[in-house]
Amino acid sequence: MLIAGFVIWSTGNVRSTILHSAFNKTINLQSIQVGIMQKKIVLFGAGKSATCLIDYLLRECADNQWTLLLADNNLALAQSKIGNSSVAKAVSVNVENADERSSLISEASIVISLLPPALHYLVAADCVAFDKNLLTASYVDNNIRKLAPAIEEKNLLFLCEMGLDPGIDHMSAMQLIDHIRDQGGVVTSFKSHCGGLVAPESDDNPWHYKISWNPRNVLMAGKSGAIFKDHGKVQEMKYEELFDPARVIDYPEIGYLAWYPNRDSLGYISLYQLESAETFIRTTLRYPEFCFGWKHIIDLKLTDETPQYNTNGMTLQQFFQLHFGKYGFSEWLEKQLIGKFDKTKQLLEKLMQLMKAEESADPNERAYMKEFMMVDEEGRLEDVNIAEVKTTAAATVAGQMHEANLAMKQLFYLGMDDETTVINKGTCSAAEILLLALEQKLVLQQHDKDMIVMMHEIEYTVGEKDFAVKSYLTVKGEDHLRTAMAKTVGLPLGIAAKLILQGKITETGIHIPVIPSIYEPVLKELQVQGISFREKISAIG
Repeated sequence: MLIAGFVIWSTGNVRSTILHSAFNKTINLQSIQVGIMQKKIVLFGAGKSATCLIDYLLRECADNQWTLLLADNNLALAQSKIGNSSVAKAVSVNVENADERSSLISEASIVISLLPPALHYLVAADCVAFDKNLLTASYVDNNIRKLAPAIEEKNLLFLCEMGLDPGIDHMSAMQLIDHIRDQGGVVTSFKSHCGGLVAPESDDNPWHYKISWNPRNVLMAGKSGAIFKDHGKVQEMKYEELFDPARVIDYPEIGYLAWYPNRDSLGYISLYQLESAETFIRTTLRYPEFCFGWKHIIDLKLTDETPQYNTNGMTLQQFFQLHFGKYGFSEWLEKQLIGKFDKTKQLLEKLMQLMKAEESADPNERAYMKEFMMVDEEGRLEDVNIAEVKTTAAATVAGQMHEANLAMKQLFYLGMDDETTVINKGTCSAAEILLLALEQKLVLQQHDKDMIVMMHEIEYTVGEKDFAVKSYLTVKGEDHLRTAMAKTVGLPLGIAAKLILQGKITETGIHIPVIPSIYEPVLKELQVQGISFREKISAIG
């Protein structure tokens, strides 16, 4: 710009601004403040998932001479996350207070919301009013969609589902799918799995799970049931059917993990442009023991949201006793556990008969008994080895006994015999009390590490040949604060915010990260940050 015959070029550091005069004289002005508009990132939420995002934004703000405004209803928590940073400020906010909220959004260059999903709309509406771009890690809901005309009219970008799942799953899957299409391929089956787990070295409880994100999300998972496409047919599952520990995948270096389908996979078929795929399903991964136990939690009505218990002065042990009395715990126990023992008893009896028959047989008969034929459940003849029968029967017996023992261990671990923890939360539902138990019993300790696992399974054809690709992501946390969950939820948001502020992402409208102009640069930097996939491609048939 021109000032009194001088042209000013700003290098970004106002203290080293160089003035060039029309007479080719150069003056180094150390103290003149140049009116450069400094970019400001406003982040709502300083909770579990925000830690690594905040760390990233602090570094980028320092490098780019931006500022970070961290807003949370817990000022002490927000302050602890930014420390003594000179490029950040922590502020207390009641996000439901319109004046407090709008005063922050009005001065932002870009807004990131890590608030509970129900509160995103409040922030989103203000972002439209003040012409601000918005990023969230949450699903696009109907309220946000209603803002689409105004967002498009103002050329704003609302980038949603920009975390882990949803987020990294979209980006990595679409990169694979687009690569297949570039080869002239057609996707016939798409399965995407993702889960937040406890790392093996920190796995020390019967649930094989510790909470590294919002505990309420763990509690409410699956409540809406699920719908997906499997072998050309739309399948629906009720909440009570989701948590099947026998529905597994084999994950490299970890072993078998159970999966349950996410709420609505069908809505992503058109976004992924996979209408031709016979199978399309997005799932959540857990250790099988967790699904085994959570099915019992559902059966025992512990996720019921009806307020019915006066918890003042009530211990967890008293709650479980009262709740189980209402919902027939004895009958459930008989059905679930005694039934298993009956099966075990029958198997043991048959195994003993087989062993006695083998012992009483003469050497010739014994040799003949080693291999024989029998009819399977579908009426087909099959060769059977008696040693294998005994091994399988013994394993089944051991499995039944383990399940019976595990079911009780899991309930006790959540506080069924806890006479010291007093609830004191007034009138509560069983779900609210279970949430308290989860927060206390399954907490990630300071020395613990969590782990993120993701796997895409895609089958496709190129010409007349069939192929399968499996793509894996495994990320371990550093500790109970800088978790793998916080890293994989937060970094995509931070990277996208930086790229938008730098003018490298220029899309407008409501988007999720399924287009190359968004996913390519974000995935590239995620790889620099240590978040990268391994792929294995194989021919089918």
